[in-house]
Order: sequence, then structure tokens, then C-alpha cells
Amino acid sequence: MSTFDPTIYDAFGSRWWSGTSRWLRTLHNLVPARFTYFDREVPDWRGKAVLDVGCGGGFMAEALAQRGAGVIGVDPSHEAIEAARAHAGAQGLAIDYSVGVGESLPVETGSIDIVVCVDVLEHVDDLDQVVSEVRRVLRPGGLFLFDTINATALARLCVVFFAERLLRLLPRGTHDPAKFIPPAVLRSKLGASGFACRPFVGLGPRGINRRFDPTFGRYPTLSVLYLGSAVLPGG
Repeated sequence: MSTFDPTIYDAFGSRWWSGTSRWLRTLHNLVPARFTYFDREVPDWRGKAVLDVGCGGGFMAEALAQRGAGVIGVDPSHEAIEAARAHAGAQGLAIDYSVGVGESLPVETGSIDIVVCVDVLEHVDDLDQVVSEVRRVLRPGGLFLFDTINATALARLCVVFFAERLLRLLPRGTHDPAKFIPPAVLRSKLGASGFACRPFVGLGPRGINRRFDPTFGRYPTLSVLYLGSAVLPGG
């Protein structure tokens, strides 16, 4: 039985950039760690058409735009999209935001160079359809960058028991462990859709900042969180 409550994201829509929510600060703290991997995969983002799937209030989308990419952000939460639009406008960033889901992306076929999908795959209703949609919108030779949560007992302990219930870093019910994804399963699904996967790497907490929020970085194991990339041949 699924325990994930998608209205969590709507309830926090107006607070994405306020710094008042520890959960959202934690999400923001993940951005630099993700780019230590993504920037190696994409040494120069300038001029790239990038789709941020599940963009929320725009943490990743704004970092991508600041790197010179042309960014489209898609998220199912109207409230998060409105927060993202308002903040991008205040920062003078031209990001194209729209409401939509990963299973039916409101983006033209073959129009995207890079799809970024973080903190999303472990929430979707139909992973196969999301992978299919990512493939559809990418140009030949396009790149899919992602992270997700492994389906291990350690991941359930860290993400659900400690992060949600004990430390309350995340709202309770944010994650449904039944949707956590073993790396081998994700590789198989991507391969079946024609992607060539590159090696996955681990991601996890590495310290605490001045506000006692966790900071993140590379981990020697994939057993909790992992980052990956996959290339669509043909470019």
C-alpha cells in the first residue's frame, strides 16, 4: 500500500525560497552535491536545451540557468511552479515553467539536449512511462541525468525512519519505500528504452552546516542514494 502523499509539495509551495523550512533547505543543500557529478558529465551547459523534470520551486532549474542553459521546468504542483516563476523573475532568469507530470511531459519530441530528473523517480506512478517520455523528448545523442533512492533496508532506515520520523528533516509520508529503485532495475529499464548507462555513483550526507542542516557529497556506496547518467545513442 502506497503511503506517499503528493499534496505535501502543494502545502510547501509558497516556502520554497524563504529558508524557513528545514525540509526545503535540505533539498537546496543537495544541489551542489549533484553538480559535482553533473558538471563532469556536462563540462559546458551553455546553449544546451535542458528539461528539469519535477523541478519543484526551481532549485536545480535556477542553477542550470545560471550555467547558461536554456531551461524548461515541469512539475505537477501548481503552487511550486508559481513559486518558481516568481523567484526566477526576481532573479532575472528566463526559465520556461509549466505544470505537468513525468508520464506525459508537455515538451516537443526530440527538442531537448539534456533531461535532469532529481528527487523524482522514486515518486512517480509509472517509471516505465517516465523513461519512455524522457527518451521521446531527447534528441539523438541526448543525455539523461538523474538521482534516486535504492531499494535497500539501509535506505528505508535512513530516509524513512531517520529523515522523516526521527529527525524530521522531511515531512512524514514524503517517500513510499515500495517505489525505491534498485540500480540494476533502473539500468535494465533504461537499456530497454535504448539508453547506454554510464557508471552510477553514491550520494549521501557528509556534514552539518551552521543551521544544523545536513550537507551532501559523493558516497562510496550506492546503498542509499545514487546518481547516474545515460546517453541516447545516435548523436
